Amino acid sequence: MVRFEHNRMVISLAIRCTAEDAWKLLTDTQQWSRWGPSVARVSCVQRYIGPDSEGKVKTSLGFWVPFAITEYRDHQFWSWRIGRFAATGHRIRVEDETTCVVAFDMPWWALPYLAVCRVALGRIRRLLEAGGQHS
Repeated sequence: MVRFEHNRMVISLAIRCTAEDAWKLLTDTQQWSRWGPSVARVSCVQRYIGPDSEGKVKTSLGFWVPFAITEYRDHQFWSWRIGRFAATGHRIRVEDETTCVVAFDMPWWALPYLAVCRVALGRIRRLLEAGGQHS
């Protein structure tokens, strides 16, 4: 589902898993390349990001770019900057004990990136519903 909120596009998907498991997957830098089509590798001191995390991501195009977490609300939301650009926000909303909604938000000008986020949500759902979110 795609909608607009506060001048940002939001794409979301309900997933049969706990919000805790979804949050762990979204914040685990060692897992980003498993679900993020645009991420090939990550270099970050912390395995799980927090409010002040910084590092580098190797894009699927082969070059490294710095990242910094710009907003962080534990178990709810995190957003980041890639290079000098505000990038996606990552949200978790609890539906019930066995289902949560995972969502990405992005600026309106990033409309083509919706396709990448749709693929990422499908990968996240497969990882979480198969119970294989961590390796």
